[in-house]
Amino acid sequence: MDMRPLGSTGPRVSALGLGCMGMSGVYGPADRAESIATIHAALDAGVTLLDTGDFYGMGHNELLIHEALAGRDRDAVVISVKFGALRGPDNSWGGVDARPAAVKNFLAYTLERLGTDHVDVYRPARVDPAVPIEETVGAIAELVDAGYVRHIGLSEVSAETIRAHAPRFADDNLDRNLALVDSLRTVAEAKGATVAQAAIAWVLSRGEDVIPLVGARRRDQLAEALGALELSLNADDLAELERAMPADAIVGDRYAAQAMAQLDSERGPTER
Repeated sequence: MDMRPLGSTGPRVSALGLGCMGMSGVYGPADRAESIATIHAALDAGVTLLDTGDFYGMGHNELLIHEALAGRDRDAVVISVKFGALRGPDNSWGGVDARPAAVKNFLAYTLERLGTDHVDVYRPARVDPAVPIEETVGAIAELVDAGYVRHIGLSEVSAETIRAHAPRFADDNLDRNLALVDSLRTVAEAKGATVAQAAIAWVLSRGEDVIPLVGARRRDQLAEALGALELSLNADDLAELERAMPADAIVGDRYAAQAMAQLDSERGPTER
């Protein structure tokens, strides 16, 4: 497994990371035993980065990782945790809380659920518009100094994407975007790869500082994703992929308007 630096001062991690969100029912029912087996398969294949959030299944995801890591070398795994998202009992989105006191409170519960004394990367799921980012990062820095967190991160991950709720899957957008996927499939199959493998390989080609997270929740999905590491794409191949699916040809925003408004990365300089 190739290793890449996670940030300029962060740890070196596997070129592919495992995103565990789907193992907590976000995209439909998930099988607990298969989820744990998938985490084990990823670790055995050399994957060292596990990505989770304390609000994935309201703590379920962290408990699942705790169970999967039982008997494993904790120091051989980099656990990245997102925090701050607020949920209602009906799983509704309640915004984000990144106040310093909340940061420390969230971490206390995370450490207990994960069964560990530290988190390797800790980051707010989104920027809290009511709290200066310096205060949020400062609170995490205090946790670093205390030994509870190893590295500070930032994220703009939003709520789960659910079919009919995501603009790219709504109305006639779906048919138009699937046509682009068909074009991409033609290019991928010519290289002896699947669409997913071609997409992952393209992301890997963006630079040694880019680490794609694969949201596999079954071993067969993981195996397919790992196959992307064997796919060699030259400049002509990359150009062909980009012609098959031009960025400006995709219709629909990533998320619904309300969620898009909460993504700091999607706003221009004058909006910050």
